[in-house]
Amino acid sequence: MPTNLELQLKTLPNSPGVYQYFDKEDTIIYVGKAKNLKKRVSSYFTKNHENGKTKILVRKIVRIEHIVVDTETDALLLENNLIKKYKPRYNILLKDDKSYPWICIKKERFPRVFYTRRVIKDGSEYFGPYTNVKTVSTLLDLIKDLYPLRTCNYDLSHAKIKAHKYKVCLEYHLGNCKGPCEDYQDEESYLENLKSIRNIIKGNFKDSLASLEKMMMNFASEMKFEEAQKIKEKLDSLQNYQSKSTIINPSINNVDVFSVISDETHGYVNFFKIMNGAIIQSYTTEIKKKLDETDKELLELFIIETRQRFNSLSREVYTPFKVNLGDKIKVTIPKLGDKKRIIDLSIRNAKYYRQEQFKQIKIVDPDRHVKRIMGQMQKDLRLHEEPRHIECFDNSNIQGTHPVAACVVFKDGKPSKKEYRHFNIKTVEGPDDFASMEEVVFRRYKRLLEENKPLPQLIVIDGGKGQLSSALKSLDILGLRGKIAIIGIAKRLEEIYYPGDTVPLYLDKKSESLKIIQFLRNEAHRFGITFHRNKRSKSAIQSELEQIPDIGKQTITNLLQKFKSAKRVKNATLDELKEAVGNARAMKIHRYFNQKKQL
Repeated sequence: MPTNLELQLKTLPNSPGVYQYFDKEDTIIYVGKAKNLKKRVSSYFTKNHENGKTKILVRKIVRIEHIVVDTETDALLLENNLIKKYKPRYNILLKDDKSYPWICIKKERFPRVFYTRRVIKDGSEYFGPYTNVKTVSTLLDLIKDLYPLRTCNYDLSHAKIKAHKYKVCLEYHLGNCKGPCEDYQDEESYLENLKSIRNIIKGNFKDSLASLEKMMMNFASEMKFEEAQKIKEKLDSLQNYQSKSTIINPSINNVDVFSVISDETHGYVNFFKIMNGAIIQSYTTEIKKKLDETDKELLELFIIETRQRFNSLSREVYTPFKVNLGDKIKVTIPKLGDKKRIIDLSIRNAKYYRQEQFKQIKIVDPDRHVKRIMGQMQKDLRLHEEPRHIECFDNSNIQGTHPVAACVVFKDGKPSKKEYRHFNIKTVEGPDDFASMEEVVFRRYKRLLEENKPLPQLIVIDGGKGQLSSALKSLDILGLRGKIAIIGIAKRLEEIYYPGDTVPLYLDKKSESLKIIQFLRNEAHRFGITFHRNKRSKSAIQSELEQIPDIGKQTITNLLQKFKSAKRVKNATLDELKEAVGNARAMKIHRYFNQKKQL
C-alpha cells in the first residue's frame, strides 16, 4: 500500500508551478519552483544527494502541496513571494529592503521632491531604493541647483493661494523657490521642471542637457549674459554629475545587468542599472546557501527579487550564463564588445565585495572564515571531509650528501610549527628521492599509530607521480591507504596528482585552495633546506677537526663532549683546550686554527 507521500508524487502534474514541503509539525520547510512539477519534485526522492542538508530536508518531508501556474515567470514570482511570506528554513532569503533610502515625488499640487526611508501607498512616485544615502544626497543637491522647488508642506490649493493664506519664506528670497504659495510661479512651469527631474533621476540626461543648452543660447542671443551664465553653471553641474557615472556605451539603454560568483557556503551577486550607456544604480550583496544551490539558482532568485525591489521594468537583462526568466524578459549572454565588458565589470564588483567580506570575517568571525576555506578546499580537492589537519613532506639533498626530509603540519589552514618534524634518512644510500619519501612517510605514520595520535585528513607530497607512488607504498604497508587522502604537487605547472589518476588536476591560479597548498609546499621546502644547511655546516666543521694532524677520534669525541659543538672548539682559548685534552693536543689544535685564520 503506497504512502500518502508516494501517492502525491505519482499524481503531480507535468506543468510549471511552485511546490511546498511540510514537516510533521505541518510547517513549510521549503518552497521551490519547477518547469515540470512531477520531474522536479520526484528528483528529490530518487537521487542520491551529496549535500547533507538536502538529505535532512528530504527525511523531514511529510506532505507536499503544489500550485500550478501558466508560465515559468509566474512560478518565479510566486516562489519569491511565498519565500518572503513564510521564510522556510531551507530556503535562501535575501536581506530585507526596509531601511534603504528612496527619492519621493509627492502626490500633491506643486509636488515636493525629497528623500525618505518610508514608502507609503498614497499615489506618490518613489524612485529607488538606493544602496547608499550619499548617492541620494548628491542627486537631490543637483536637482535643487538646477530646478527651484518648494520645500514647505503647505496645502497649495487654488482656493488657499487665491485667499492669500501664505507668505513667501526665506527660501524664496535665497532663490531656492519661485514662490508658488503666492502665485509667483504657475503650475505648468513647475510641472515642466518635474519632467526634467524625473529624467535625471532615471539617468536620462539627454533631454535636460538639450533643454538647458537651448535656454542658455536664447539668453545669450537676447544679450542676457548674466542669466546665460547661470544656465551655463547648471549645465556644468549636470555634465559633471553625468561624468561621474560609469559610461559604457550610449546605445546600451534601459538594461539590467546581473552576475554571481560563489564558494562553498555563499553566493555574491551584483546588479547594475544602465540608462543611456551609464550605470545609474549598483547593488551588491551576499546570499547564504541553504541546500548547495547552483549559481543559476542563486542568480534567478536574485534577479526576480532585485527587479521587484528596484521597480525595474527593463525588458532586457545581461547575465554571464543562461537563466530562466520567462518569455517577457529578454536574456542576453554577451560574448564580446561593450556588453561583455559590462558583464566583466559586474563580476569584478562581486569579487571585490567577496574579498571585502572575507577581510571583515577574518576580523569579526574567524571560525566562519576557517570553515569557509576548509569547505572550499574539500570541494576543490574532491575530498570526503574538510582537511582541518594537513601534513606535507619534502626531501632535501644536495649532490647526494646528507639526505634529510621535512614534515610540516597545518591546522585549520595555518602552520602549527610546534608539530613540524625533521628526518635524517637512515635506510637509503645516495640521492634516491623516491626511497627517501617512502622511508619518512612510513616512519611518520608508524609513530603516530604507535602513540595513538590523530592522523591528518590530507597528506601533500612535494613531487609528482613518482614521489606520490613511493608514499603510497608506505601507507599500504601501514594499512592506511584510503583512510587518509593523499596528493602530490609537481613544481613546474603546479599540477596536483591523485593516486591512480594519469591526468593531473589544475586548480585556478588565484584559488585559496592552491595558495594554501603552495604555502604548505614552500614551508616544507624552507624547513627542510634549513635543516639540511645546518647539518652540512656542522658536518663540515666536524670533518675539519679530523684534518688536524695527530688528533684521533677519541680526542675529537672528548672535545665535542666538552664544547658541545665543533664551532665552539674552533673558537676556544688555549687554556680551555688544555683543560679538555691536555697540553700537547691543545697546542696542536690551537696552532692549527690560528694558522687557518692567518691564511
